[in-house]
Order: sequence, then C-alpha cells, then structure tokens
Amino acid sequence: MIFAGAPPPAGPRPAPMSSATAPGLPHVDAVTPAVLVLSGPVSPREVPRLCDEVRALLETTGAPVVVCDVGGLGPPGLAVVELLARLELAARRAGGRIRLRGPGPALQALLGLTGLGFETEGQPEQREPPPGVEEAVEPGDPAV
Repeated sequence: MIFAGAPPPAGPRPAPMSSATAPGLPHVDAVTPAVLVLSGPVSPREVPRLCDEVRALLETTGAPVVVCDVGGLGPPGLAVVELLARLELAARRAGGRIRLRGPGPALQALLGLTGLGFETEGQPEQREPPPGVEEAVEPGDPAV
C-alpha cells in the first residue's frame, strides 16, 4: 500500500494500465442468414423445390442458418410439420440448419408434441447444461 506523503517504493515501476483499444470497429466475422418466406398451404409437390432453395441459400450466403418465416403458413397441421422436418433435413445435409421466424403458439405446441425441436428467432438455443455444472448449491455441500 502507498500512503499519502510516503516515498515511492524502490524498484521498477509497473507499466500503466491501459484499456485503450485499436482504432476502428472490432472485426466481427458474422454472416446474416438468408430468409425463406413460406406462405399459404404448401403442396407436397412444392417440398423438393423448397428443400433445394434451403440448400442453395446455405451455399450462396455461407451462413450456417436459413431463417424460415412461417408466419404465413396458415393453420398448422401434419403437412407443415413434415415440410419443416424435410427443410431441416435438407439444411443438415448441406451443413446448416433452419431457424423459425414467427411460429404461432399452435405450431410450437404441435412441434413440441412431435418431438421436433426447432430454434426460433429471438429465443436462445435451449441446450443441456455442461456436465458437472450444478444449478444450485445447498448449504453444507462440500466444495469441489
């Protein structure tokens, strides 16, 4: 500790601390994902074309995700679930995935019932916590 009026300590002085950053904006290697708008009832004949579009968007943008705007698909049903499952499969085979934009509560519930978990825009991905991480500590637990 140094007290007011005391002589400075002997020896080399530490370098001053600096929080200055390099001029300009920091480099961010981010790619904005493409958006595929899905509307109306989609017929089974349109599914292969939409899968091709997802693959093409992944390849041309270089983004790992294609955002599928599902707000205009209409009432959810098994045809919508099959469409989204096929789009996700096509994206996975191309090295990416899809993210849903605008799924209504009914579609989210239906996807939950089928066990298909899709990431939705604006919500963080839900993942399992890393092994060995506890959510809470009880009083008296030994330190690890």
